[in-house]
Amino acid sequence: MYRETNTRSIAKGISWRIVATSTTIVIVYLFFGRLDLAIAAGLIETVLKVALYWAHEKIWQRVRWGKERIEPFNLWFTGLPLSGKSTIADLVYEKLQKYQIPLERIDSKDIRELIPDMGYSREDRNRHMIRLGHLIRTLQKNSISTVASFVSPYRESRKAIREMVKNNIVVYVKADIESCRKRDYKGVYEKALKGELKNFSGVNDIYEEPRHAEIVIDTDKVTPEEAAETIVKHIRRKYIKL
Repeated sequence: MYRETNTRSIAKGISWRIVATSTTIVIVYLFFGRLDLAIAAGLIETVLKVALYWAHEKIWQRVRWGKERIEPFNLWFTGLPLSGKSTIADLVYEKLQKYQIPLERIDSKDIRELIPDMGYSREDRNRHMIRLGHLIRTLQKNSISTVASFVSPYRESRKAIREMVKNNIVVYVKADIESCRKRDYKGVYEKALKGELKNFSGVNDIYEEPRHAEIVIDTDKVTPEEAAETIVKHIRRKYIKL
C-alpha cells in the first residue's frame, strides 16, 4: 500500500487553510470592522492550525483502528495457447492499476525468456509452476498482488499454485482449438500439427480443464473488454471492496 508523505500532508493542510483562513478573516472583519485585525487573526490561525493539522495526521497514521488491509491476491489465467489469456490479463492489469494497489504482471513469455532452457515435458512444466509459486508467495509477503497468465495445462500444477499462494483466483479462459488456430499469428498450431513442436497443449499434449475455476471466460461469447470488466468486478467485490 501507499503511505502519505509529509509533503502531501502539508500540501493538504495548506489548501484547506486557504479556505478556512479566508472565512476567518471575513468573520472577524464583519464583527469588528477592522481589516488589519482580521488579517492578523487569519495569519496566526493559519500557522497554528497547519502545524496542528500535520501533527493530527501523523498521529492518526500510527493508529491502526479503522484501517482495513487489502489482502494480496493472485489472478491465475489458464487456457489453451492463444485462447486470449494474455490479452485479457493485460487489460485486467491496466484496470486494476487505477486502484493504486501494489500489483505485478507475470506472463509465461517473459518468464520463459528468463529461463530459456526450461523444457515443456510434464515434469518440466510442473517444476516451472513450483518456481512461480515461490515467486508469487514472495511477492505476497510484501503485500504485492499478481496477475499471472500461463497455459498451465495440468491440474496438479494448478493445485500446487493454489496451495502455495493466498487468495488464488483461477480464471479459465475457454476457447476451442479452431478459435485458437484462427488467432495463431505465429503459426505454432500448424507446426504442432505437423509434429514440429512437441508437448504442445491441445494438439500433441493434453490440456486438463479446470474443475473449480472461480471465473470462466468463454472468448467465443464475450469480448476481451467485457471479460476484463467481469474479472475486475470480482476483485473489487472480494478484495478491494470499493
